[in-house]
Amino acid sequence: MEPILTARGIVKRYGRVTALDQSDFDLYPGEILAVIGDNGAGKSSLIKAISGAVQPDEGEIRLEGKVVSFRSPLQAREAGIETVYQNLALSPALSIADNMFLGREIRKEGPMGSIFRMLDRPKMARIARDKLSELGLMTIQNINQAVETLSGGQRQGVAVARAAAFGSKMIILDEPTAALGVKESRKVLELILDVRNRGMPIVLISHNMPHVFEVADRIHIHRLGKRLCVINPKDYTMSDAVAFMTGAKVPPEAMAA
Repeated sequence: MEPILTARGIVKRYGRVTALDQSDFDLYPGEILAVIGDNGAGKSSLIKAISGAVQPDEGEIRLEGKVVSFRSPLQAREAGIETVYQNLALSPALSIADNMFLGREIRKEGPMGSIFRMLDRPKMARIARDKLSELGLMTIQNINQAVETLSGGQRQGVAVARAAAFGSKMIILDEPTAALGVKESRKVLELILDVRNRGMPIVLISHNMPHVFEVADRIHIHRLGKRLCVINPKDYTMSDAVAFMTGAKVPPEAMAA
């Protein structure tokens, strides 16, 4: 099976600091790939390079075999890469439907849309409700209620549903359960598995080892600006992963990047 996205030899420098040092990355179709690493290991810089938030100084990124060079997150989004950041990037005062279509608003047909630029709100509300229903988020009763009235788990659900609705190639989730309680975290993990089961590959950045080992198909361990190794969570323990991540243990040569 060919990877849907690959990165080879990615280098990113900030002045004298090298955040990424010849870093590699592979994401395969239909998998959940967890990315873990200590603070300052370069995880965020790697994900930003893939999602278009920063431009690498060196290296090559391929999406479905084609070389890509994203100059902005918008270009990555247009290519089918959706990213859900830790702060969710939702507008609290807007409705659920408005947030689902933020930056992708649907205009009315005919002169009302093309000339007067009026939005087709009933259509957007209908599509938003359908997408939330597909992902089992029916606890949200009113699609037009403001996002600020939702719980943390529901807000995360809306952000993931938006990514699943519009991401055609892959979804990147940055610490999706970091600010949630146990019950809400459980719902978000179930939502992530549901999205994966629909065939959408997911990159999961997380510090929560139990969550990582519960849902990940493979675990990418990042250390000192590059991929140290990729492990199968069925073959290694959480203690092994932490030891690799911190340098207390050297991964087998067969697993090394």
